[in-house]
Amino acid sequence: QVQLVESGGGSVQAGGSLRLSCEASGDTYTYTAVAWFRQAPGKEREGVAAIYSLTSRSYHADSVKGRFTISRDKDKNTVYLQMDSLKPEDSAMYYCAAGRVPYGDALIPRHYDYWGRGTQVTVSS
Repeated sequence: QVQLVESGGGSVQAGGSLRLSCEASGDTYTYTAVAWFRQAPGKEREGVAAIYSLTSRSYHADSVKGRFTISRDKDKNTVYLQMDSLKPEDSAMYYCAAGRVPYGDALIPRHYDYWGRGTQVTVSS
């Protein structure tokens, strides 16, 4: 089993920044990738960014490229999502997830077996 705990959400004005953290514990050797997803009320869950454990190869959704950056601290079993130039449309519940994920499918939710409870991000105009 893997436990994931997100933190760092909050309320900011448009143009501001936040850094989300996802700390993993348990059988961390069982997954190959960690990703951030988000879901706004009435919308489908959307993949935001993902990073692979062995290679640190990362993927970012087109909607956040150039504004968000995923990174990881291997020693702390923690993955971060640095979010800059935030827009109101970035408002959502952000979830961390882990799984054994094929390259190329990094932002597809069905590949992820473990999920955190989420952290809310609200961006006001």
